[in-house]
Amino acid sequence: MAEYSAFSLLKNALTGNKDWKPAWRKPDPKASYDVIVIGGGGHGLSTAYYLAKEHGITNVAVLEKGWLGSGNVGRNTTAVRSNYLLPANTRFYEHSMKLWENLSHDLNYNVMFSQRGCLNLAHTPGQFDDLARRGNAMRHLGVDAELMTTAEIARLVPAIDVSGSARFPIVGGLMQRRAGTARHDAVAWGYARGADRRGVDIVENCEVTGFLRDGDRITGVTTTRGEIRAKKVALAVAGSTGRVMQLAGIDHMPIESHVLQAFVSESLKPIIDTILTFGMGHFYISQSDKGGLVYGGDLDGYNSYAQRGSLPIVDEVMSEMLALFPGLARVRMLRSWGGVCDMSMDGSPIITTGPLPGMYLNCGWCYGGFKATPASGWCFAWTIAKDEPHEFNAPFMLDRFYRGLVIDDKGQGATPRLH
Repeated sequence: MAEYSAFSLLKNALTGNKDWKPAWRKPDPKASYDVIVIGGGGHGLSTAYYLAKEHGITNVAVLEKGWLGSGNVGRNTTAVRSNYLLPANTRFYEHSMKLWENLSHDLNYNVMFSQRGCLNLAHTPGQFDDLARRGNAMRHLGVDAELMTTAEIARLVPAIDVSGSARFPIVGGLMQRRAGTARHDAVAWGYARGADRRGVDIVENCEVTGFLRDGDRITGVTTTRGEIRAKKVALAVAGSTGRVMQLAGIDHMPIESHVLQAFVSESLKPIIDTILTFGMGHFYISQSDKGGLVYGGDLDGYNSYAQRGSLPIVDEVMSEMLALFPGLARVRMLRSWGGVCDMSMDGSPIITTGPLPGMYLNCGWCYGGFKATPASGWCFAWTIAKDEPHEFNAPFMLDRFYRGLVIDDKGQGATPRLH
């Protein structure tokens, strides 16, 4: 497949843009593969890409039940950051950040990664102390972090209410300058193109309906497009993990599926040049290149597989936004959407061999799925290729729950919906 470049852009412009090739093929599935990856979202596609690029395993099929990118990779708020507290999460997400910083060049595809920073607000002295603790933990592991005063925040985001009469006065914040946003669709398309040009088959509209077995070992899948055999079968299906695992006879997983809504406003002139998170509630906001305010909040409080949310969360998110930005009261919401999050018991992901021979599992991403896309695929590909975890995902194996080695970055205990 031809490289994208200024020369190819000029050449195709002069010839009427008639010679552009599709970014990826539309192959029929073969009878067998070395590896089947179930799930054509960001994590599944990045896994296939790194299997081919890093390990030379190219006889790979990515099976997607709908169209490519129709799941959570196209239903998120595009934030990328590595500002975690606990070492296991910090190392993993910082590895992801470093992959993000070179991703457009690596994929030969512009994923529009914009390092505009992420600012966590503190509204009490105790919260500010807690952010200082987090920042020190980050810096100890080589991750950038800096504390900001109220005056510095006011200069960075003039539209925010920093007055003493604000409902939740701002006393400071923690900034990670290297954090930012990326274009979610471009990430899916870039990984799909990168995997395809290395020989991976991306098979859309191919829903898995069951698993083929030889005793306990998984040897392939049954799909709406026939049986497909494989030496290894890897799952990266986010909020659908519970349902797909039931097809393999596993009814109990340490995850729950919840709906997470997000919203975008009408286009405005630039008013927020960073990602901003609220300290007195679950709210986060940034501004897209088209001018829309992209924002979200807490999970809907019930288990669901529906890609839509409920009005109480809409009301809660809007209230939190206006607590920070009273001047946005008359701005119109343009649209909303919902993604199905696989919330783990400790709020941290699961990237593991098993739980059945021949099966590999990637799930439990909670709120961290999009930002983890490069490192998730990189570590999952390593685990599949070598049948053992890399040091970056060794803490995220499935057995940590019965070994008592949970990674509770938020400190909420074993309550998935609170993470």
